[in-house]
Amino acid sequence: MSDEGSQKILLGVSGGIAAYKTPELVRRLVERCAAVQVVMTAAAASFVTPLSLQAVSGRPVRTALLAPEAEAGMDHIALARWADHILLAPATAHLIARLAHGLADDLLTTLVLATTAPVSIAPAMNQQMWQHPATAANVQVLARRGCRLLGPADGEQACGETGPGRMLEPAEIAAALLPGPSAQPKSALANVPVLITAGPTREAIDPVRYVGNRSSGKMGYALAAALARAGARVTLVSGPSALPCPVSVTRVRAESAADMHAAVMDRIADCAIFVAAAAVADYRPADPMPTKLKKDADSLTLKLVRNPDILTAVAALPDKPFTVGFAAETDAVEAMARAKLERKGLDMIAANEVGGAVGGFEADDNALLVLWPGGRRALPLQPKPALATALTQLIAERYAASASG
Repeated sequence: MSDEGSQKILLGVSGGIAAYKTPELVRRLVERCAAVQVVMTAAAASFVTPLSLQAVSGRPVRTALLAPEAEAGMDHIALARWADHILLAPATAHLIARLAHGLADDLLTTLVLATTAPVSIAPAMNQQMWQHPATAANVQVLARRGCRLLGPADGEQACGETGPGRMLEPAEIAAALLPGPSAQPKSALANVPVLITAGPTREAIDPVRYVGNRSSGKMGYALAAALARAGARVTLVSGPSALPCPVSVTRVRAESAADMHAAVMDRIADCAIFVAAAAVADYRPADPMPTKLKKDADSLTLKLVRNPDILTAVAALPDKPFTVGFAAETDAVEAMARAKLERKGLDMIAANEVGGAVGGFEADDNALLVLWPGGRRALPLQPKPALATALTQLIAERYAASASG
């Protein structure tokens, strides 16, 4: 079978109940003119037969690492070099764990280690397994290595439980991997100038002390990295953070809200998308002291004054960019975020609950409720790099819709 002109997809199937959907997934990929080579783990054959997948892909399915007829020519290396993209669907908790630890104990894991092609992972497992700290840590490791997470979805599961962990539907996976003319989340951001803020601000009390907040910058930095991977030209205006600057991102450092406001307004005319992910202090000390305050008194009263509202200033511009805000709330998350979306005239807002035991500031994981005029989408709890990828896809989708409308 000729592969000329086709996107070559190596589909790795592991042993979860969602494997029954893989013949449909292969069909959807082939519809988009992909050449599909299926590799199965031993457990996957308990849920779907190699013959079924051979019938829809038109290629013999590979299952064994040390098959004598194939390995005479080091075929596992040839397969790794053949693929333009490796898709793991379904990816069980066990497969994700093996990949995170760099194991190569079967053909599929060996191929992933041996390839230079991008890797996408469509998780499928019980909701409790997905939310277990071990799985979350393994997913985060893979995301940091550049693996793209597709899902999981939230809903009813084969075990009878409900929650995050369902594999995305085959049509959704195929569209995300091989976007057509009507759905191009990645190409919609190609070469698009994006300005994003991240991290906290520090408002000086004196040369030693400051008023600040709990933001670490993890979400904003992860989002800047995801936007850059999607092809955008990203400038990151960052408050104080120890995080490394993401690859292919230009970083501008800011200390206070006033610094960040100036940096944004100096650059806003050159961007098409503005993402306000920073936790900007609403107030600052009115009269910061030029020298260190001494603790002579039993109490200290600080007079605070309002800082400039960067998001409001950008959204009010006559030729404003596509504007995405963030809302960190302790209660009534959706109501408060929807009010902020409408009050400030934003195109999108990503809201999350803070102050609880899971997610939010300083945590490695987070969940978001994304709202826009007339729509909403919940992104379930997951490592922040994976969440950033999902949010980037949604920003691209809404940006493309606004441009065409």
